[in-house]
Amino acid sequence: MTTARTVPAADGVPLHVDIDGPEDAPVTVVLVHGWTLDRRAWEPVARSLAGGPAPVRVVRPDHRGHGRSAAVEPATMTIDQLADDLAEVVAATAPTGPLVLAGHSMGGMTLMALAERHPDVVARARGVALVSTASGGLAERPFGLAPPVAAVYRRVQRRVSGTRGWARREHFGNPHLIAPAMRWLLLGTRPSAEARRITCETVGACRPLTVSGFQPTLEAHERDAALPAFADIPTVVLVGSRDRLTPVSAARRIADALPSAGLTIFPGAGHMLPLERVSGVSSRIAALARGAVRNGELRATA
Repeated sequence: MTTARTVPAADGVPLHVDIDGPEDAPVTVVLVHGWTLDRRAWEPVARSLAGGPAPVRVVRPDHRGHGRSAAVEPATMTIDQLADDLAEVVAATAPTGPLVLAGHSMGGMTLMALAERHPDVVARARGVALVSTASGGLAERPFGLAPPVAAVYRRVQRRVSGTRGWARREHFGNPHLIAPAMRWLLLGTRPSAEARRITCETVGACRPLTVSGFQPTLEAHERDAALPAFADIPTVVLVGSRDRLTPVSAARRIADALPSAGLTIFPGAGHMLPLERVSGVSSRIAALARGAVRNGELRATA
């Protein structure tokens, strides 16, 4: 059963959070979603984790400006702010006990910023999953576009996002109308009906100002220096072989900077790994949670 609650950010912005699994579970898994998505992008994984043979507690927040969290001004749409928000969510929903932190796309970038800004939260982590994400380099080839095409895209994007109509719209687009573009951009080969549906519904429901507002912080994201904070924490890096947004090269960059991490490349999968490879992603996060329990038991008996 999913419980919903609202957590106020430090600046008062209401943040929506879904919580699954037993209250007394020995480990809390925090699943952080990506840009233009919301907590639903993690729903199949959360269902698997909370209902597994060794249930865990799962916390899924909506970033500010996304999902059921409040709309905000573009000035606060930064990855640093998301890290501060996440620290507030953890303090309110899981103030004690071991954590497993998993971030998809911009969610993974948020975990890197969390390590810089809130090392006390990361110190409680007994496992980290960096899923379809990057530690930098996003300004070079947005959406995998070649530089000349990327320059044209940026000019068009700035022109469109600066219009009054863009700012007034409440939703990015009709899920059915954007489906072909989302299939090409975000999904790999033979995605399930559920993966297609949730991808299109979440992106379609996103506020246009959120789409454009977070783009500068994504392009400015350079956090290789934050990765050593995860060196002593069991960490997995997961990516799809057909990911256009954060390609295999981005995952290898993280793995090269964090030699202790395990890298898994899922053949044929695109950017939406938590929806396209539910079993593979769930099993790796569950393994991190089991390791957290075992380590806790060892410390208790030492």
